[in-house]
Amino acid sequence: MPVPTLDDLGDLDGRRVLLRADFNVPVADGEIVDDFRIRAALPTIGYLLEHGAHVTACTHLGRPEGAPDPAYSVEPVRRRLAELAPPVELLENLRFDPGETADDPAFVQRLIEGQDVYVNDAFGASHRAHASVVGPPRFLPSAAGRLLQREIEVLLPLRDEPARPFVVILGGSKVSDKLGVIDSLLEVADALVIGGGMCFTFLAAQGHRIGDSLVEFDHVDTCRRLLESGAAIHLPTDLTVLGPGGEIGRPDAGGEVRQIGADVPDGWKGLDIGPGTAAAFGDLIAEARTVFWNGPMGVFEDPRFAAGTRTVAEAMAEARGFTVVGGGDSAAALDSFGLADEVDHVSTGGGASLELLENGDLPGLEALRGAPNAH
Repeated sequence: MPVPTLDDLGDLDGRRVLLRADFNVPVADGEIVDDFRIRAALPTIGYLLEHGAHVTACTHLGRPEGAPDPAYSVEPVRRRLAELAPPVELLENLRFDPGETADDPAFVQRLIEGQDVYVNDAFGASHRAHASVVGPPRFLPSAAGRLLQREIEVLLPLRDEPARPFVVILGGSKVSDKLGVIDSLLEVADALVIGGGMCFTFLAAQGHRIGDSLVEFDHVDTCRRLLESGAAIHLPTDLTVLGPGGEIGRPDAGGEVRQIGADVPDGWKGLDIGPGTAAAFGDLIAEARTVFWNGPMGVFEDPRFAAGTRTVAEAMAEARGFTVVGGGDSAAALDSFGLADEVDHVSTGGGASLELLENGDLPGLEALRGAPNAH
C-alpha cells in the first residue's frame, strides 16, 4: 500500500511541519511512567530537524470529554520532549477541543494554520477518522513518518504473504472486540490460538461449564460457527481459577486458586490458562515461522494469574520465527516481563494493528494517499 513517506517530501529547509504523534503515554502524579511512545517518534523528529524543518507536534492524551482538563494536560509530555528534542513545540491535548473527534473542518483549519507540511507518525491513532489524522492531508503535502511506515511494512505482509506456519494468538477480555479480525485471519493463519477472557465464550460454545467466568452469551453462536468451520482453532484444555470470595488483584482477600480442566464450577472464575495449555501454546509458537500475538492469556496484573501470559511471552522471545506483538496489553505484559527487546516487532497500536489486519487499511493511511503530493 503506497503512502507518501518522508523521502517524498523534498526540500524541508525552513518549512513548518505539523507532526501528528502518538504521545498518549501513562502519567501518574504528573510524571510519565513510560516514555516509549515519545522515544518511538525520535527517528521521524530527527529526520525533520536534520533537514531544516521547524516542527510542531500534536497528540491526544487520555480521554478528556472535549474540554480542557488539567488531569490530561500534555505538560509532562512537553517536559520530556524538551529533553529529547528541544526544538520541537508541542500543542495542548487535541481532545480538549470537541472538533478533534468530530473531524470538524474549522478545527482542522486552526491546526494547519501557518503550517507547510503534515507528517503522520501516530499509528496508534490512525484507525480513527479524527481531525488531526484525516484533516491535514486534505490541504497540505503529507507523509507517513518512520514509525508509521515501519508498522505498515511489518503488519500488511501478515495479511498477504506470511512465512508459514503462521500462528495467531489472541487474548484479552472480549471476543466481540476481535470477531472481525478472527474472520480475516482465519483465511490466512495456519493456527488460531485463543486465551484470555474471550476463550470462555468459545468454551461455552463447546458445551463447557464456565462458572462465573467472563462470557458474552450473545456471541456463543458465532463462536460455535467458527469452531465448526474446520479452522485450526486451539482453545485451553486447562485453566487457573479463583474460588468464591476471592478478588482479582487482592490475594489477601482469600479465595482458593486452583488448576482445573476446561470446566469451571459454579461460583468460580477462570482467570488464566493452565500450565498444560500454556505449554501447548508455547510449542505452537516454537514451530511457527511467523507469529502475531494480541491480548494477554489471563489477568497478568495479578501475579496469581500471570503464568499463562508469561509462558507465551517467553515463547515469543525464544521463537526462531518472525514475531510480532500487536500493542496494547500484550505489549505491556511483554514489557513487564522484561522481554520487549526479544521480539522482532512491538506495535505501538493495539486497536490499530487489529484493524489494519482486519481491513487492510486505516483512515489515516487512506488520508495520506489522498494528499496533494500523492497524485
